[in-house]
Amino acid sequence: MGSAFPAPPQTREEALAQLSGPDSMGRMESIVWLANHGTMADSGLLEQRLRDEEERVREYAERGLWAIWSRSGDAEIDRLMARGVEEMQEGNHKTAIATFSQVVKTKPAFAEGWNKRATVYYLAGDFKRSIADCGEVLKRNPRHFGALSGLGQIYYRLDDYEKSIEWYRRALDVNPNMPGVELNLKALEAMQRERKGKSI
Repeated sequence: MGSAFPAPPQTREEALAQLSGPDSMGRMESIVWLANHGTMADSGLLEQRLRDEEERVREYAERGLWAIWSRSGDAEIDRLMARGVEEMQEGNHKTAIATFSQVVKTKPAFAEGWNKRATVYYLAGDFKRSIADCGEVLKRNPRHFGALSGLGQIYYRLDDYEKSIEWYRRALDVNPNMPGVELNLKALEAMQRERKGKSI
């Protein structure tokens, strides 16, 4: 008796064939394969699925992109990243910044090291350094919707609403599946319309 579900892809070729296929389960299986075995070169393929007709496929695509972005290809760097994330989650900002600084010094081409340090700088209230690190992320991964939306959040905190709107829009252009960013953008746009109305 045949299975009701498509067989998971075993090779890159099978994953690519199913990725744009008609079956949503097959597309999700392909995303999982690419998340586990793909490289940065596959980011564009997963990014296309951020606009899939099925919500679950879009969710898988976002998680798959984070998985690819977070894989450095170096066991020591991955260990440092895990340690830095733990330190950040514990609120040890100074220690986490030092750990992620070691990552970007050792492997400067790895965008996610810069992104994590940008996040800690933001949490520590050092917005200038966070902006600079977001810039380094985008030099290496221009479609990094985490860094794009992060810049929107930073400029909001700096009361620069025009720039905040600009960065939120750019983030949603890449990944339209971020409801928090969408809500922030709508609130800012409404506030800007109200301010312009009062100034007339």
